Amino acid sequence: NMSTMGSVEIRRHSTPQSMYHRGTMARLLYLIASIAVSTRCNALSLPKRAGIGNQLTRSNFIYSASSIFFGDMLVSGSSPACAAESNPRYYESEVNINYGDDKNGNPRTRGVLIRKFTGDSTPYKFPTPRPISLEQEWPEVPWFTKKNFLRADEGDDENFYTLPRLVYHIDEPAVAALTQYYRANIPAGSNVLDICSSWVSHYPLEFKKTMKRISATGMNSLELAANDQLRDYEARNLNVNPTLPYDDNTFDAVTCVVSIDYLIHPIEVLKEVRRVLKPGGKAIISQSNRCFQSKAIAMWLEMNDRQHLELINGYAKYAGFGPAKAYDITASVPDDPYNNPMFIVELRK
Repeated sequence: NMSTMGSVEIRRHSTPQSMYHRGTMARLLYLIASIAVSTRCNALSLPKRAGIGNQLTRSNFIYSASSIFFGDMLVSGSSPACAAESNPRYYESEVNINYGDDKNGNPRTRGVLIRKFTGDSTPYKFPTPRPISLEQEWPEVPWFTKKNFLRADEGDDENFYTLPRLVYHIDEPAVAALTQYYRANIPAGSNVLDICSSWVSHYPLEFKKTMKRISATGMNSLELAANDQLRDYEARNLNVNPTLPYDDNTFDAVTCVVSIDYLIHPIEVLKEVRRVLKPGGKAIISQSNRCFQSKAIAMWLEMNDRQHLELINGYAKYAGFGPAKAYDITASVPDDPYNNPMFIVELRK
């Protein structure tokens, strides 16, 4: 019998972008470019209300110019381009997981070397988020039945998630697109909550320093312990207890990454999200086309990507949110049109 109780020790390794430059001339050119970037970053700061440019790694000038047309996207006062330019594409961590160490367990330790995507320094392009019109009209009373929320595997979710899965469930372009969206739409100094979280939250690297607080709930405490961006976390099965262990009006932003399709009480969970959000705060629900089909609810599996967004909007209506905004933020990948899509539904309290 293996207990889910345990601990995680993390050692992090990263490779600065400058390490890839070799030779005197390359180093000289890199130094000149660094000075130019530093000057540009100090001279061109973004307004507090700005928009996502054609590609987040372009200059601040292009980025700032785009805000004329996309001014409803919130960013902090600093430049996303400048924040990302010095980040590596990946970093590695040594994770020692200790589990089964309670009085009824079989103590053991597992050492794992994991690689995390930063969402930066990639060859991908990030087009301006493309608005998706949500057309479905929802009745005042939900029409959902218990059958809609049945799953192929109705077994205990906690058993399904007992072993930590230190893997990505969406591809790198989808992760990077989401990271860039967070950078542009969650202002510095925010209190942030990630629900249905795991060993990664896909936040930009600088969030650990620039955010006032990052909290999380998720199924597996060992995965949450391996998430080095969190200040605090609590393991919680929202399908058994669809409440959040936080006070009213606590968070500026709540995120949920490719997980709402697993919730059998989504309206109750979103009511809790609304409760813990501050007035004016927002929830960012992201969705792709990947899932554990055995654990996704029945009606989700019968729908296409567009219908998924409409369904989330319906959940939000019954949870007390106003009209949702939906976007396609799928990254453009050179010579590969088959990467995972990425969609956003934004809800405002």
